[in-house]
Order: sequence, then C-alpha cells, then structure tokens
Amino acid sequence: MDILVVLEDNRGSLHRMSKEAIVGAQKMGGSISVLAIGNNANGLANELSNIDISEVITVNHDLVSTYSADGYSEVVKQVIEAESPSTILIGHSYQTRDYIPRVSTKLDIPFIPDIISMENGLVKQILNSKLNATISAATDQKILSFQSSAFSEEAMMPGNCSSRSFNVDLDSSLVRSESEDPFQEAAADVDLESAELIISVGRGIEKEDNIPIVFELAKVMGAEVGASRPVVDSGWLPSFRQIGSSGQTVSPKLYLALGISGAIQHVVGMKGSKNILAINKDADAPIFEIADYAVIGDVLEIIPKLTETLKG
Repeated sequence: MDILVVLEDNRGSLHRMSKEAIVGAQKMGGSISVLAIGNNANGLANELSNIDISEVITVNHDLVSTYSADGYSEVVKQVIEAESPSTILIGHSYQTRDYIPRVSTKLDIPFIPDIISMENGLVKQILNSKLNATISAATDQKILSFQSSAFSEEAMMPGNCSSRSFNVDLDSSLVRSESEDPFQEAAADVDLESAELIISVGRGIEKEDNIPIVFELAKVMGAEVGASRPVVDSGWLPSFRQIGSSGQTVSPKLYLALGISGAIQHVVGMKGSKNILAINKDADAPIFEIADYAVIGDVLEIIPKLTETLKG
C-alpha cells in the first residue's frame, strides 16, 4: 500500500476535508486505500463507491462506534502496522488535531500537520502565514494533514473501488476516554469548517451593539456567523468564530464578507471559498481583490435591507 487516507464522519456523511485529502492522495499517485471507522463506516464506504481509489477499509467495533481519541488512535495504529502504507493522509480538522499526534507517538512516525501544498515538497505556512516553509521527513513513513481547502473536493476523480472489513484487537483498557458527539473544539454548536454558507463580520460593523443584525441575516439565510480577528479581540464575538491564520480555515459555497478589509491573516483562512461576496464602503479594500462579487457601500445600511428582502 502506498497511501492510506483516514476518513472523518461529519454527522453521518463524509467530512469535506476527507474528500480533499483523497484529492491530495490522487494527485500523489500510487495505490490509495481509505480507512473508515465507526458505526457509519459502511455508509462512508458507499459514498466512495464511485471514486478512483483502490479500496475502503472499514472498522466497526463497539468500542469505536463513535469517536474517542484512545479508540481511534489505536485503530489507526493497528491498521498502519498491518498494511504498512508509506504515507498516511488526513484533513487537518479538530478531530485530527486531537488524536493523530497519539498515532505518531505510538508508532514513532513523524507527523507533519497543516500542509498547504506538495508541488515542490511539503509546504507549510509559518510566521502567521507570512512565509512558506518546505519540510521533508527523514523516515520512509510519514503522516500528513492538509489545511482546509488545500485541495478542492470537486476534483475527486471518479472510478470504482472495493471494500473490506478490518478486525481490530480492542479492549476497555485501551479505550478509556470519551468525547462529545459530534467532537468539537468548543462547547458550541458552530462548525465553520463544514458550513456551506458563512457570513463573516469585520470592523465595518463598528460596535458590538450592531452584531445582532448579522445574526438575523444569518438566520434568514441558514448560514453560520464568522468573524475577523479585530472583532474577536474586541470581545464582540467568541474566539471559536474567528476565521484566519490564527482561527479557522473555511471553504464554504458562499462567503459573505461584511465590513472586512481583507488583511492577509484573514484571507488565508477563507480564500478557498467557492464564491466570495464582499461588502465594504472602502472601494480600495484588499478584500475586493479576491472577491467574486463586490458591493461598495455601508454594511449597516445594506444588511437590514438585504434581510428584509430575503424574508419577503
């Protein structure tokens, strides 16, 4: 086996970042197997039945029916030991950050996280995304996680694949931790990484008292609310809503940027969005350089009118 992609279940379907990791594996070339864990492993296998990969390996054991760091790390460890892939790929999600370092430690395999490219070596962003660094592994085996939107899920190549189950050796002494279902970094019900519609607010909202009009628009649109760092630093919104190099990286179908100037630290977290609509009263705002649609105007005037129009 050349490549093993470890999948993540997102409320009963394949996580967007798992699809992106498969695209990354297809670009690398070679034999590709994917690993699905949990009570929905067969469902994830079915989702990939028409994708160009070698096989889907499924693991469904009572002790890993839902996510736990102990259980998943032990399963991945046993599969790697049995199958000997040269490269293990996975999307850089909250869940990945929680348990993959344990796999790295158990097997003494280097884990290189948050990769953005493989075109000229393994590339990571450093110094608050101001520089790129090329990294190499000193061992034959390596574990790589990819930053959200490093690849486009729409680029998955079609084909056919088989499926087989893998028997793991687990007992309660190995699986002692439990996680909330679904796993999240914070005790909030916001998963920006999986959201298809995001309304993100910046300093153009002017003050905390104006934040509710953003949530009203989000409710009408069925969208999640994100924020730039200045809004979070001001305490107007909690940190789990922050998008950018020091927050979350997102790739929604529509990213509505309200009063966001477009500093590079924010752009690196949302530049993979399929469509970007920016509203800003500054015609020279850098956000317009990457926006698909630009509206020059005051968000405090436009948001209420847009909300009312959508309600109608």
